[in-house]
Amino acid sequence: MAQNFRNQLTSTAISTSATDILAQADTFDTVVGIRLVNVSGSAINVTCQIVNGSDTTELVKSVPIPAGSSLELIDGGSKIILKSGDKIQALSDTASSLKAVVSFIDAISN
Repeated sequence: MAQNFRNQLTSTAISTSATDILAQADTFDTVVGIRLVNVSGSAINVTCQIVNGSDTTELVKSVPIPAGSSLELIDGGSKIILKSGDKIQALSDTASSLKAVVSFIDAISN
């Protein structure tokens, strides 16, 4: 089976409002990596969450990332399965301070 691996990158720094870092899943997508990067000159606190309609589940909440560092949310072979309509959002406590990379499998084909 061929697998369609994808990366979703944030092109501008994420601020204090929840920002989609992976738009709505169209089927059962598998997230294999989320890296949050502090692009500011000071420590920040970040939240990353899965949202579906009015339901929100935090993956991390107010976790500190030192200046110039990053945080890998999925490691050791872990995965997150998204159902149709799910999206992943991130936000920081500091304006224009966070970038993200989400690696996922969009679909599995025969």
